[in-house]
Amino acid sequence: MASSSSFRMTFSVVFLIIIGMASAELSSSYYNTSCPNALSTIKSAVNSAVAKESRMGASLLRLHFHDCFVNGCDASILLDDTSTFTGEKTANPNNNSARGFDVVDTIKSDVESICPGVVSCADILAVAARDSVVALGGPSWTVLLGRRDATTASLSAANSDIPSPSLNLSGLISAFSKKGLSTKEMVTLAGAHTIGQARCTNFRSRIYNETNIDTSYATSLKSNCPRNGSDNNLSPLDTTSSTSFDYAYYKNLVNKKGLLHSDQQLYNGGSTDSQVSGYSSSSSTFLSDFKSAIVKMGNISVLTGTSGEIRTNCRKINS
Repeated sequence: MASSSSFRMTFSVVFLIIIGMASAELSSSYYNTSCPNALSTIKSAVNSAVAKESRMGASLLRLHFHDCFVNGCDASILLDDTSTFTGEKTANPNNNSARGFDVVDTIKSDVESICPGVVSCADILAVAARDSVVALGGPSWTVLLGRRDATTASLSAANSDIPSPSLNLSGLISAFSKKGLSTKEMVTLAGAHTIGQARCTNFRSRIYNETNIDTSYATSLKSNCPRNGSDNNLSPLDTTSSTSFDYAYYKNLVNKKGLLHSDQQLYNGGSTDSQVSGYSSSSSTFLSDFKSAIVKMGNISVLTGTSGEIRTNCRKINS
C-alpha cells in the first residue's frame, strides 16, 4: 500500500514537472518578431466567422478542448484521414460533431500569406478559442504560444480520453485528473457549456429516463428529440443564453436544467455541488477561474523546440 502511494506521488510530481517544463517553453511574445500580425489576423478571422454564425464560437473552443485531451495540444484533431493514415475526426466524440475545420483553414491561409511556415496550427486553435470566447462576451486571457504541430494522431486515444456526456462525476474527475487537471478545474472548464449546442443522441437518455431534471425542461426538449430518430437535432447546452459566454450554465444546473447527463452530475448531491453553487451566484469568480484553467489546459503535453513541425496545411503533415 505504501509503495503504491509512493508511486502515485512520484508520478504526480513527474507529471507536474513535465507540464511546468512545457509551459516554461511557451511565451506570450513568441510571435512578436517572427509574425507580429499573427494574433490580430487570427482575431479578425474568428470575429468574422462568429459574426456569421454565433455557434461557431463554441465549435472553435471545443476543437481546442478535444485537441488537448488527445496526446496534448498539438493540432492532431485537424488531420484528415488518408489511405494510409487514420486521424481523430471519426472518433465517437468528434464524428458528425466536431466542426469549424473550414474556419481554421481560413485562419491558417490568412496567417500563411503574411508569415509562411511560422505559426502552428496548435497555436491557432489556442488563440481562436480565446478569441471565440471574447467574441461571445466572455473574458480575455493571455495565450502562451510556441506550440508545434503533431505529425500523427490517435483515434483510440480520442475515443478513450475525451470525456463522454454519459460519464458520472467520478468518471469526469478521473478523465480530467488523467490530464493533470483538478476537480475544481474540471468544474470550471465545464462552464464552456454556457455556449454551444448538443445533438439529441447525446441527451435523449437523460430527458426520458432521468429524474434529476426539471420536468418542464425535459418536456420542452422532447419535441425536438423524440425517442427514436432525429439523432442530429440540436438543443442549446445553456437553455437561457446559449450565445453569450456567461455563468448561466451553473444557474441551470442548480435548477436541474443541465442538458447532458455529465453536466447535471456536477450538481447532483456530490462533492462539486458547492463550487457550482458558488459560480451560480458569482460571475466574476467563474470567469477568473476559467481563464486560469484554460491556460493550464492549453499547456498539456505541448510540442516545442524541434519536436513536431509547423504544418503548412493544418489538415495534413508536411510532405
